[in-house]
Amino acid sequence: MSRTLGATVRLLGGAVILGYVVWRLGTGPFVDGVRAVDVRSVVLAAVLCALTTTCAAWRWTVVARGLGITLRLPQAIAASYRAQFLNTVLPGGVLGDVHRGVRNGREAGDVPRGLRAVGWERVAGQAVQVLLAVAVLLLIPSPFRHVMLAVVGAAAAAALGLALAVRFIARTNTGRTGRLLRIAAADVRYGVLARGAWPRVVLASVVVVAGHAATFLVAARAAGTTESTVGLLPIALLVLLAMSVPTNVGGWGPREGVSAWAFAAAGLGATQGLAVATTYGVLVIFATAPGAIVLIADRRRERTDPSRPQPVRPTMAAHGVRP
Repeated sequence: MSRTLGATVRLLGGAVILGYVVWRLGTGPFVDGVRAVDVRSVVLAAVLCALTTTCAAWRWTVVARGLGITLRLPQAIAASYRAQFLNTVLPGGVLGDVHRGVRNGREAGDVPRGLRAVGWERVAGQAVQVLLAVAVLLLIPSPFRHVMLAVVGAAAAAALGLALAVRFIARTNTGRTGRLLRIAAADVRYGVLARGAWPRVVLASVVVVAGHAATFLVAARAAGTTESTVGLLPIALLVLLAMSVPTNVGGWGPREGVSAWAFAAAGLGATQGLAVATTYGVLVIFATAPGAIVLIADRRRERTDPSRPQPVRPTMAAHGVRP
């Protein structure tokens, strides 16, 4: 499948989910969700976004350093805001991250390594998010608890099988596939699982997940949900997992579908779940708006300084493995 076709399929997937939700629940919950946004919720979302963006940027600098790329925290924060804004307004939910990976790679003189640093930073964050979601869904009573053991067992078996397959291929395959797998293994070893890296990656990821969950709770309260925080937490983590699926239209699609389903399963009403997801989406747009300022500033800087020197390619590759 070509990249263009894959992107089109992912976009259509998000559109289909969103269309189905509108067909079943109408546009009323969307209107209610937008109307629920107020100054207090916007301020809280902006503060939480600043915290999560800083922690995610810190995680990125840690992983990038392990891969041999120097990345200053202020630079990473600005790029992360820009990426989040692009992820919010562009289809797919990952184009902003691709942009920051390419840009950082160019500045470091190694675009493939820059992309890999962003990719592994995202993967590490998603792994911690999945583990936290599983823990919460198993520990806190909810309508979703009875299916979690089966899901955990299947995921663990799949992960183990994949790890064994990757290790076997990396050791026995001398072609392009084996080479790529050896590069990936080196990236994980030095960028994510290094002794000084993984505690920081885990800490940053936990704070990021907690911040996003707190933002969802802010949206729920603004939309009029009276369910307890403990009752809403499993739903919040399920919705966060849905948001990590790169099949959406400007961030909309799976989030709204899963939120409506989860609220209905919890006895809180699908329309309420859709309204909360809408409020969350609007809050995210406001909270990531500084990314638009960063993007505009970048464009102006490029126009006023078109003769910026090109970065010099490093003479040594990290881990002794070249892309």
